[in-house]
Amino acid sequence: MTFKITVQPADVSFDVARDEAILAAAIGFGVGLPYGCRDGACGSCKSRLLEGRVIHGVHQSKALSAEEEAAGWILTCCATPQTDCVIQARTVAGAGEYAPVKMPARVARLERAADDVIVMQLQLPATAAFRYRAGQYVEFILRDGARRSYSMATAPSLLGTPPSVELHLRHMPGGKFTDTVFTTMKERDILRIEGPFGSFFLREDSDKPLVLLASGTGFAPIKAIVDEMRIKGDQRPVTLYWGCRHRGDLYQHAWAVEAAATMPRLTYVPVLSEARAEDAWQGRTGFVHHAVMADLPDLSGHAVYACGAPVMVSAAQRDFIERCKLPEDAFYADSFTSEADKHGA
Repeated sequence: MTFKITVQPADVSFDVARDEAILAAAIGFGVGLPYGCRDGACGSCKSRLLEGRVIHGVHQSKALSAEEEAAGWILTCCATPQTDCVIQARTVAGAGEYAPVKMPARVARLERAADDVIVMQLQLPATAAFRYRAGQYVEFILRDGARRSYSMATAPSLLGTPPSVELHLRHMPGGKFTDTVFTTMKERDILRIEGPFGSFFLREDSDKPLVLLASGTGFAPIKAIVDEMRIKGDQRPVTLYWGCRHRGDLYQHAWAVEAAATMPRLTYVPVLSEARAEDAWQGRTGFVHHAVMADLPDLSGHAVYACGAPVMVSAAQRDFIERCKLPEDAFYADSFTSEADKHGA
């Protein structure tokens, strides 16, 4: 049995099986709905149910509270229809442009970039018809069917021949996947991935100055965006803020310095939240989104792209909108939800 889902105000429709999530069906039909984690943890896919009935799968209350659900809000990533439905959601031009593909990938390089960060280079099949937008992510498909998501740090224009992508992996102690990456994984190992996924990528239909905001390995998709802008000659003013705890956590600081030196309209601002004496740090300190607010107290004419820890992303969104006049529809985010986050740990 299938049900018809109609998305307003775009007035687009697609069919969904009774036991299929609305978002999964939308991705399959190339309909660009907003989303992030696909696991009911980040809330990026929150939409309003105008007509019909759905049942929600497991999700976090911080992504959709009981009060919000009672008021007619749904998470399309874990809502399965029980009738034909009409939902209200902003569609994202380009989000459904490239259909996800499954493929094997060979580990070409593993570089310990920081105490808890490995930069992985994955070589894709030479025949892979793999296309994506800078900022999107891929999922590793583990042997037991579990999945782990990582953003690509490689701009699409730099895929190369044969194609390869760079990923930045932070070690999560006890993590099913990253424990393997940091202990037994070696170059030439074969992994299985699927992608691209995500609605976090640079909108090209605006000339607003940009704030690119990253914490930790949230730097990965930001790097891809910066490289793509450099290659395409994008002339928008850009300020890149990268927040980490210690100096060593700025694992590609030299790359960011070089990018700012070669892109006249790019400014790079690193910020340390827990600078130590051994860091000999002379730069900015504190919360990274506070640095943005100090430099740009009026964000009414800007667009912000934020990526990293959920606590940073949510604080930035709240404070930029409430205190810096950022329009709600000018904040784009990819919240890096860990498995612990997804399960409420």
